[in-house]
Order: sequence, then structure tokens, then C-alpha cells
Amino acid sequence: MSASNQCRRCLLQEMADENDYYQSVVRYRAALPAKKRTPDAEYAARLACCKACDALNAGTCMQCGCYVEMRAARLDMHCPKEGQW
Repeated sequence: MSASNQCRRCLLQEMADENDYYQSVVRYRAALPAKKRTPDAEYAARLACCKACDALNAGTCMQCGCYVEMRAARLDMHCPKEGQW
């Protein structure tokens, strides 16, 4: 996707053909100890919340600058928008 056609509401996993950042997410999540890793169902729910958010821009949270898939992977991390997750 060119910069002019950048997907605002896409996650890195949806842009995997265009970059290898998502493989970093996969490796990061796999390396997290189970007690720190967000369970799969909760992880999916967090990402669904991010996908519905106006602050998502090409996998990045415009509230805090993180890659949402990295932040959502950790149980001890929370959405910067209060009350989201």
C-alpha cells in the first residue's frame, strides 16, 4: 500500500504482505512468559476494540504511538483511552 493509500484502520497482521513488522509481533508474543501474555480470546477482543477506534492508523495508536498489537499482547498494558481495555 502506498503512503497515500495507507489503511487507517488496519492492524499490522492485515498488512503482513507489505512489511515484516507483524513477524516481530508474532515473535514478541511467543517470547512473553505465559503469566504476562494476554490470552488469545482477550487479545482478539483488545484488537477488535482498537480496530473500531478513530486513533488507529496503520497499526499504530495515535494516542500513545505504540503498535497496538504489541501493547495488546501484554496483560499488564492498557489502552491509553480510559475504559477501553
